[in-house]
Amino acid sequence: MIYYDDLPLSENVMGTLRQLKIEYVFQSIFDREGNIYAREALMRPQDMTVTQLIEKYFRKGKLHVLEVATFFGATQAFFMRGYTEKLSINSFPCEIFTKEEVKAYMDYYGKDNSRLIIELLEYPIFSEKLGRKKRQLADLNANQIAIDDFGNGFNDYSVVSFTNPDIIKIDRSLLVGIDHDLNKQNNCKAIIDTFHLEKRLVLAEGIETEAEYTCLMELGADLFQGYYLDMPH
Repeated sequence: MIYYDDLPLSENVMGTLRQLKIEYVFQSIFDREGNIYAREALMRPQDMTVTQLIEKYFRKGKLHVLEVATFFGATQAFFMRGYTEKLSINSFPCEIFTKEEVKAYMDYYGKDNSRLIIELLEYPIFSEKLGRKKRQLADLNANQIAIDDFGNGFNDYSVVSFTNPDIIKIDRSLLVGIDHDLNKQNNCKAIIDTFHLEKRLVLAEGIETEAEYTCLMELGADLFQGYYLDMPH
């Protein structure tokens, strides 16, 4: 369980955070050599699903609180487990820290925050303005930006153009059964080659079989994530 009582945040935010009952699990992201490149923090509410929690707070106009809870809570859980790799944290595309919250995060967890990967989700609402600002915030401490679920929904080439991400996560829908689907192989190869020309890393997410993993290795993906490689724990 994550505890927020001693965080250096405004009382308004703290009041809502105290109502949350959230734990975090982590799923590893591997490089081509099989080393753990990063660990993605995944929110696990106690009394509802993640989707239900997001919808609830979105309707109440308190999505910002979940953004704050995710960064502070996931980082707390990460360090409590003694992890030392990069930490990937999901971030709402329509929310961003205030200057005070940025300072509080840096003061609370130390100045060496270059381990972060800020992973931009595609829901519930995308803001081009905030996407650009998150790129600027990431650059302050040499952190990375990742685009989640590329190729499915809103996260497409236009989002890449103004967020300038370091990592592109190819959506699972483009990868399932790729080992016996030539069209998917050609599509993913084109995506990988395009982003390699732009000096971006490409992550294949949602890998569930050895055949998918082998195929994506051959197609040139840089990073890999999925139940075949590591279950969230």
